[in-house]
Amino acid sequence: MDPEDFGADVTARVRALLREHDPATTEPREFLGAQYDAGLAWVHLPPGFGGLGLPKKAQEIVDAQLAAAGAPVGGTVQNFIGMGMAAPTIAAFGTDEQKRRFLRPLFTGEQIYCQLFSEPGAGSDLAGVATRAVRASGSQGDDWIVNGQKVWTSMAQHAQMGILVARTDPSVPKHAGLTYFLCDMTQPGVEVRPLRQITGEAEFNEVFLTDVRVPDANRLGPEGGGWRVATTTLNNERVAIGSRPGVPREGGIIGKVTAAWRDEPALRNPAMHDELMRLWVEAEVLRLTGERLRQQAQKSPAGQPGPEGAGMKVAFAKLAQAISGFDIELHAESGLHYDDWTMRRTEVVDLVGRGPGYRYLRARGNSIEGGTSEILRNTIAERILGLPGEHRVDKDVAWKDLDR
Repeated sequence: MDPEDFGADVTARVRALLREHDPATTEPREFLGAQYDAGLAWVHLPPGFGGLGLPKKAQEIVDAQLAAAGAPVGGTVQNFIGMGMAAPTIAAFGTDEQKRRFLRPLFTGEQIYCQLFSEPGAGSDLAGVATRAVRASGSQGDDWIVNGQKVWTSMAQHAQMGILVARTDPSVPKHAGLTYFLCDMTQPGVEVRPLRQITGEAEFNEVFLTDVRVPDANRLGPEGGGWRVATTTLNNERVAIGSRPGVPREGGIIGKVTAAWRDEPALRNPAMHDELMRLWVEAEVLRLTGERLRQQAQKSPAGQPGPEGAGMKVAFAKLAQAISGFDIELHAESGLHYDDWTMRRTEVVDLVGRGPGYRYLRARGNSIEGGTSEILRNTIAERILGLPGEHRVDKDVAWKDLDR
């Protein structure tokens, strides 16, 4: 198809979808299933896998028109890990059979995903994970038996599926002995426990895996090739955290601060004016940089982000913490007020809808989740700036021989 023609084509397809499935009267999962079948879920993917084989930027046209019609969002609100991390990884590394099995229920929200990566002894050093996957023998079939513990796992309490990195060969260096799986979270042997955080809430969990069976058909990518597959997931995660599509000027928490400055004159402090202007400029630069990064990803053959997402994530974490600290100072004594110690479960991080006290506490985690800022600075230095890598004494040592 001529690149100039895809806009009219997808518009016609969207209109046909809306005629046949009115969002106002169609159950959300039914609508999303019809959207997937029409090739309007991820238009850059091939036909049959939720796409049309069109340029990725055509998705912006689809999403804008569906949003204007009040259509549900792909994956539903809970499946942000499935949509932002699992789906692009399955699309990049999955077999055709795996794409047929997993992409449609992911998009409709029938299968919620969680991320089984970090461990108590392997957070920043993800390649050091100790969770073991061993091939079943004899009459047990072509399965893997998984044992280990994962931590900081958002949405595990709701998930039907997990993207799992496990060690399948301890006799080779740590990066080489990993394999990536799609794990059924509903089977026996999977135990999910909530983790409380500084806000008093439990956004995420620790997950214990005891003799959990994973079919080899659920292995994503080659045995021992899990690090490369996981890198694709992590690059998408960092872009998702560092920049959200369609954010308007003064979107996010900088908008809450500037609104308070404008609407509550009693809060204004001339000494803080320059700092507010600096934070506003940094927020706008970050927003525009995120837009450019997404445009670059759309132009790549696979539509996948590269290591530049590490820069976005580091910048976002630093800025969110700076703005939330300014927010506290701006509101003086009232900014210190935080009374929501309900120890409740929560699925959505709401930095905009909550008060300054919550924003300040929750922003502390921005420099840890999705890769610590310290580790991501190494990624920026080595993979973007081309600087010499840090000396790594464990680079050529078998994982089983490392001190842990």
